[in-house]
Amino acid sequence: MFGLSELAVILIVVIAVILAKKGPELARSAGKSARILKAEARAMKKEENEAAADEPPRIIPGETAVPDTGVTAAGTERPSAPAPDRTERTSGTPPHDNRP
Repeated sequence: MFGLSELAVILIVVIAVILAKKGPELARSAGKSARILKAEARAMKKEENEAAADEPPRIIPGETAVPDTGVTAAGTERPSAPAPDRTERTSGTPPHDNRP
């Protein structure tokens, strides 16, 4: 009957014939879809830019900490974290006794 290479050649010819008939139509519809997508993307960017221009910028009040001084720029002291309790043992082993 037919070998693998003959079937491959027949399949390529059939695909070429189908593309010859439907190819321009497929390319045309793909081009239209791309144009619509670009137009929508431009419209969204334009809306975002207009919305950003309409609303004023957000200002969040706060204080600036001065590094390594423990004091904020406004002059109030930063709350410090409590010192860790060294008497608590988190592991299950007892403390070592250094007595002779």
